[in-house]
Amino acid sequence: MENNIRIKNKRASWEFYLIERLVAGIVLTGTEIKSLRNGKASLADSYCLFEGGELFVRAMHIAEYSYGTYNNHLAKRDRKLLLTARELKKLNTKVKEKSMTIVPIVLFINEKGLAKLEIALAKGKHYYDKRENLKEKDHKREIDRHMKR
Repeated sequence: MENNIRIKNKRASWEFYLIERLVAGIVLTGTEIKSLRNGKASLADSYCLFEGGELFVRAMHIAEYSYGTYNNHLAKRDRKLLLTARELKKLNTKVKEKSMTIVPIVLFINEKGLAKLEIALAKGKHYYDKRENLKEKDHKREIDRHMKR
């Protein structure tokens, strides 16, 4: 089964320092997985939060399935993430103690056909940190140009 669905959150690495990455399962309905296999999803402005000891991803947009009639899903509903109890406890303590957040990075379908979401424990960047990243990218681009000549 050839799956090359990889939906990325490009703003996450720009807005945050990504400290620790995990891969979590995600609970989806039938029309959501069909729409996801068509590549109709977006992780822009989505984030993860704890509710009742469980981790949910909020504001992740999965477009309605075009052939789903009255069974269609809500596009931006909260979706439960599947992690072990140890991982959930570890993430919850870090989020509460160190004022960090959890952001989704990549939504993909694995070789078994299951939807997975790569999440990261992240700390917000300041404006001057973002400017430093731009300077580093420009510097690297200049070096690459000179090396090709």
